[in-house]
Amino acid sequence: MKFCIFGAGAIGGYLAVELALAGQEVCVVARGAHLAAIRERGLTLKIHGQEKVARVAADSDPSSFGPQDAVICALKAHQAFECAAAFAPLLGPDTYVVTAMNGIPWWYFYKTGGRYEGQHLKSVDPGARQWTHIGPQRAIGCVVEPACEVIAPGVIAHHQFNRFILGEPDGSRSTRVEELSKVLAAANFDAPVRENVRWNIWLKLWGNVCFNPISALTGATLGHMIEDPDLRALCKTMMQETQAVNEALDVHIPSDMMDRRLVGAASATDHKMSMLQDLERGRSLEIDALVGVVQELGRLTSVRTPVIDAVLALIKERARAAGLYSELTKLG
Repeated sequence: MKFCIFGAGAIGGYLAVELALAGQEVCVVARGAHLAAIRERGLTLKIHGQEKVARVAADSDPSSFGPQDAVICALKAHQAFECAAAFAPLLGPDTYVVTAMNGIPWWYFYKTGGRYEGQHLKSVDPGARQWTHIGPQRAIGCVVEPACEVIAPGVIAHHQFNRFILGEPDGSRSTRVEELSKVLAAANFDAPVRENVRWNIWLKLWGNVCFNPISALTGATLGHMIEDPDLRALCKTMMQETQAVNEALDVHIPSDMMDRRLVGAASATDHKMSMLQDLERGRSLEIDALVGVVQELGRLTSVRTPVIDAVLALIKERARAAGLYSELTKLG
């Protein structure tokens, strides 16, 4: 298969190396020093004490590659929004786009069959830019579980986990999603297909909605947030507000999963959340798809989210002060 990895950072680079070494035809969209390093030395993946190197075609301009069988979007949500029109040269009649990103995806209300069918999310896709330029019919959902990091230009370190949960927006086990699952499995990934991938999207968001902004506001590691009783209580309150929103959207996750998420997080004592890492490194913060969208969906469903609202206001101001946040609704 022909794969384009749009955004060859930590997760995209991990996918690119393993897919290329498994025999797939892989190209990557990257930029800056990372792109220069990939062109010169290939993509390097440090994993399980080994070092793997894959030579892949790399460019900052997607039009260099032509139509693909699959495009895996591994950008941050706001970057994907900004790049929506640039996907066009990669899209043939049957090309599908795998949204390997955090947060609520722009296609969320496609094929839901509910009262919000076709609703556009202003916090992640204002003006329906991705809906229009890419098309929700191309989307395959993907919940990313691996923890990876770009440790130098062209070099990815894999820390833990290899699961990418897949799902069609309409819940079907289509030929294309089954084929993708098999290809990823052959490349050393665990890639189960779920009939309700939105369930997994919300479960992961329970952690991201609180851990990420609180870490950026306080500088706390994940382990410290769980150990500190006040921060843990704040996290749980934000999780509960998020649960009320997903319940209003008919996504039902058992409440005991909340404590399991918190217990699991406690084991990552020294882990810095991605939003804190980005703040420290002067990179734009992924706020809207992780926090702002919960506020938007709460208002859509008439569910109050007072604590999320407060934390959202604080993290936006912190990011603006650092010059690391531009509200998407102003760009749409």
